[in-house]
Amino acid sequence: MSERRARIWAGIDAGKGHHWAAAVDETGATLWSKKVDNDESAILTAMGEILDLADEVHWAVDISGTSSALLLALLAAHGQQAVYVPGRTVNRMSGAYRGEAKTDARDAYVIAETARNRRDFSTIDVPAQLAADLALLTAHRSDLVADRVRMINRLRDTLTGVFPALERAFDYSSQKGALVLLTGYQTPAALRRRGRARLTAWLVNRGVRGADALAATALEAAHAQQTALPAEDVAAQIVADLASQILALDDRLKRIDQQIRETFRSHPQAEIIESLPGMGPILGAEFVVAAGDLTAYADAGHLASAAGLVPVPRDSGRRTGNLHRPKRYSRRLRRVFYMSAQTSMMRQGPNRDFYLKKRGEGCKHVQAVIALARRRASVLWALLRDNRLFTPELPVAQAA
Repeated sequence: MSERRARIWAGIDAGKGHHWAAAVDETGATLWSKKVDNDESAILTAMGEILDLADEVHWAVDISGTSSALLLALLAAHGQQAVYVPGRTVNRMSGAYRGEAKTDARDAYVIAETARNRRDFSTIDVPAQLAADLALLTAHRSDLVADRVRMINRLRDTLTGVFPALERAFDYSSQKGALVLLTGYQTPAALRRRGRARLTAWLVNRGVRGADALAATALEAAHAQQTALPAEDVAAQIVADLASQILALDDRLKRIDQQIRETFRSHPQAEIIESLPGMGPILGAEFVVAAGDLTAYADAGHLASAAGLVPVPRDSGRRTGNLHRPKRYSRRLRRVFYMSAQTSMMRQGPNRDFYLKKRGEGCKHVQAVIALARRRASVLWALLRDNRLFTPELPVAQAA
């Protein structure tokens, strides 16, 4: 144990309150295994003890998110790099070792052993300040959008129980005026008592566009239902409260969208990313967060593969040419390319032409969009490599 090794592997099973670290040598023997609190002083102490064991230490962790943020930052600050070993890989590799017990110490040992035997894991880079800001902003925005969807579904469900005609009359996910209406009127009787003229004036005073048409639709629904349903008053209060919360949430989303836009446009290649049709500041920010450092991708194919846009073969014996959708890829990166491709193919241009070409070849809508997303991944990678903006026309080849 006191003999200093030339090279060892340290695996860390990361957690919120504490981590478990284990170090193994070239034979797989455990040299060091301890519980480490998720605290700066405890992590630095453990790092010092592990670094004293060998001239070269290869670090590996199973979480690259917030739980290991402090750990990864301290490793980077001391010139150490860590690789990411996915949890699924750790789970499968556990079956290759004796015993069925699952403990933090065993998981840390398996992580270290996996890193020792495999050299193809991606290196974790601690994001720069801009990327870290965008990661927090886009994650917060995703949470707010999920909350909005949940509240709209709850509102529609509650409104259906007391006023189904009004629930069918509007799309509450996109019509702000309908939500404003629900903050004041939620029952057929209340709408009938108000009348069209007074209801229109009430909506106009609250800045609703198309107030007269909205009031007419609401009154039509109110006249179609003359019966008061059970628990109508309580349901009306809940609907009004949900509508107010959704409107407040929309204001929060507008503010965070503006903050993301301003932060993203300070990126040195933001203009290039936004020049690609369908890639706005929100998707551009998510691309910067999901893709990370583009130098990690040797070519456009590697970027497309990371996004899950390249099929993988599953051949066996005489069965060849069996291509399937990959299982291990960045869902967030795939979403960026898919959503931007779907947006770009709605407008005239090379993206729509390529989409229609694929539909003409017999591809379904989703298949054609994925094929377009694959092509766009190559285009975006080339644009960022050459540091130039997208143009619909093909670039003219320069003479040597």
